[in-house]
Amino acid sequence: VGKITSFNETEDGRYLIILNGICRYKIIDEITNDKLYRECKINFDNYTNDLNKIKQEEIKFSNFKSIFNEIKILFKKQGYLINWKDLEKQTLYQTINTLAMASPFSLEEKQILLETNTLVERKKKLEEILKTYISGSFENTTLQ
Repeated sequence: VGKITSFNETEDGRYLIILNGICRYKIIDEITNDKLYRECKINFDNYTNDLNKIKQEEIKFSNFKSIFNEIKILFKKQGYLINWKDLEKQTLYQTINTLAMASPFSLEEKQILLETNTLVERKKKLEEILKTYISGSFENTTLQ
């Protein structure tokens, strides 16, 4: 579930939408319809922590310093250019999500990161995944 923070209509009638995530959910069933968009029955039970942003674990940017350094090394190896100044303007939660999804991880690894319930769990998973990539023997030429 998200909040539309910006949208533009293109000349050909399409809409470009920027959506900021509020809460993850699990699709229970897809509703058959004749509309140009999907409708689903969803369940939020596993992700209620997403709504508790006030105390979303007392974790700070400094707890992620080694991860950020490793990600910078990985991005440099892969030829990625990241505007770190823009990332610093985001919340820690947004920064971690952005870096995880922009990284050259497999779709399965990205899915694992998306499905972790807390930022502490996501940090642990991210550390595990990064170990594989930083070891020097990894090569992924697919941009995802």
